[in-house]
Amino acid sequence: MYTLLRKFLFLMPAEKAHHFTFNGIRLFMKIPLLRLIINSIYSVSDSYEFIGLTFKNRVGLAAGLDKNATHLHELSALGFGFIEIGTVTPKPQDGNEKPRLFRLKQDACLINRMGFNNDGVDVIATRLKNKPAGIIVGGNIGKNKVTPNDNAKDDYGICFTKLYPYVDYFVVNVSSPNTPNLRELQDKGPLLEILNHLIELRKNFIENGSLAKPILLKIAPDLTFSQIDDVISIVQESGIDGLVATNTTISREGLLTSKSEIDSIGAGGLSGKILQKRSTEIIRYISERTDGKLPIIGVGGIHDANSALEKIKAGAGLVQVYTGFVYGGPKLVKEAAKAIQKDA
Repeated sequence: MYTLLRKFLFLMPAEKAHHFTFNGIRLFMKIPLLRLIINSIYSVSDSYEFIGLTFKNRVGLAAGLDKNATHLHELSALGFGFIEIGTVTPKPQDGNEKPRLFRLKQDACLINRMGFNNDGVDVIATRLKNKPAGIIVGGNIGKNKVTPNDNAKDDYGICFTKLYPYVDYFVVNVSSPNTPNLRELQDKGPLLEILNHLIELRKNFIENGSLAKPILLKIAPDLTFSQIDDVISIVQESGIDGLVATNTTISREGLLTSKSEIDSIGAGGLSGKILQKRSTEIIRYISERTDGKLPIIGVGGIHDANSALEKIKAGAGLVQVYTGFVYGGPKLVKEAAKAIQKDA
């Protein structure tokens, strides 16, 4: 069924199809019986303990699809074990000029240069007050485009503080290629400054009676293994709880799509099937270097049950999908969760 729907959706520009799809899901989910039927079809119960939380199953939605936490109720009925919102910034921002989302159909990939378009942390925090029960929600946080890197820790701190009562874990995003100079924050000095600031804020929350919320760092697939060693050192030094591997790539190697089409699209982060091998390599490398003791959420190139299971076997505790969900629909989520439940 989704294959037929996808053919129709792919006649539209990618970002327009995204909004059309979620408006349609919201409309259908207003029918209680239909919602129950969909939930019964796609739900997979495979309770799993990870980073101090209990996840319904091990397949989640990556950040970027529900940036503004507007569709948590609908998405929770589609089989996800957890949902990550964002990237959220302190102030609302429109992101980059359209068009900014492109399909590479031959490669089952996307290129995006969205630029952290979101409604801002105050609006999103208000929405999260009504998040659905029984689903883990993560908050992916970043800085505003206009904020200098020297002040980045303040932006991350604002988002962390305002979302703390409403999300179950945090992901620090310094690896998106679509905000100018953001990836410079992956260097040891600025990154430690941000992470240590968040750790200190978390201590304050705990001292005032709040639960400890896990903090993870999302890294780029374009890092060298030497740079990954530095990241591992930073994680261990700061005391954060784990890594999300990996974000989108700026590489265009190995694509079937013609060079002329790729050049016409221009800059942006590439996601999808092409990232499967590199993302898994990084997960395996981190797991081996840390004797499997550093929690990892695996994301990048998951397009079927086997590619999801591959990441678990490489050392990831959980996996996330985005582009694979766009191309495969909720069936992918169910099949991946079932495969992990059976074989992991």
